[in-house]
Amino acid sequence: MKSIVCDTPGSLRMEQRPLPVPTGDEVLVRIRRIGICGTDMHIFRGTQPFLTYPRVMGHELSGHVASAPAGSHLAEGDQVYIMPYLSCGTCVACRQGKTNCCTRIEVLGVHRDGGLAEYVALPSRFVFKTEGISLDDAAMIEFLAIGMHAVKRGSVGAGKRVLVVGAGPIGMAVMLFSRLKGADVTVLDGRADRLQFCQDALGIARTVALGEQDKAQLSEATDGEFFDVVFDATGNIAAMERGLEFVAHGGSYVLVSIVRERLSFSDPEFHKRETNLLGSRNATAEDFEEVVVAMKAGLVPTGLLNTHRTTLDEFTGVLEQWMQPSAGVIKAIVEV
Repeated sequence: MKSIVCDTPGSLRMEQRPLPVPTGDEVLVRIRRIGICGTDMHIFRGTQPFLTYPRVMGHELSGHVASAPAGSHLAEGDQVYIMPYLSCGTCVACRQGKTNCCTRIEVLGVHRDGGLAEYVALPSRFVFKTEGISLDDAAMIEFLAIGMHAVKRGSVGAGKRVLVVGAGPIGMAVMLFSRLKGADVTVLDGRADRLQFCQDALGIARTVALGEQDKAQLSEATDGEFFDVVFDATGNIAAMERGLEFVAHGGSYVLVSIVRERLSFSDPEFHKRETNLLGSRNATAEDFEEVVVAMKAGLVPTGLLNTHRTTLDEFTGVLEQWMQPSAGVIKAIVEV
């Protein structure tokens, strides 16, 4: 089968590999769509902290069941999406239902080879049948579920003032589900095209451009009180450290992005606000299911979010171009 391998940062190639042979309760999935996200771009750049090379990337996956074990909830031909966080089910986190931060987690395309290939085999509990949504939409569930999970971590509700710093796909997912929870959402980003997209496609009325006057604008928008919940979705150490400045007294700061470096902040500023500092990692099966419900209800503008596409054969020639801001990529999909 065809697979795309990232041997070292900046190097992609097509490789022919043997077809996976499923064992035990594993399902063989014929991959049809792969969503490309910031994690894949970090892998290509060499800035993903949990990865070793070489690696087959790809964790936003949909396809069809090629084979399933007897007695499975799945059958040959079923359209499916894949939950790429392979959790152990028995560790301290899993026993609490927090499979998203399993102590032995293996994320497809990061800790083990992923789905930028024609087939994958994996345990059936991570493969979910989809009905009523397209293959394209099914490949976009994962990044949206990360946003859904973050919104839950921040306990976002009606009337809350929410600031999302970083208008990439994950940040957009946070905005989308915060709005659906009834929050008043503001976005801060340095790219005018992304801010315009948030207004036009997501209905975010208040956008603020990164710059010398950004804090003053955010203060003015909140009568000097700032935000009940601030989400960082930048993957930028300076932005992550600065974001605490925008949290209201008694508010929460949710770090959705991840960097290699250590974070530091002013303890007096953190303490006087009695800040809730929260990490948000991956998503749970329930988050995925809630995204599907929202999609079926027409609440997710997937057609607008999917801005670019290519084929598996052509992917090695377009990724570096897609990584340029001038390309205007929001969500790119690879067809197999």
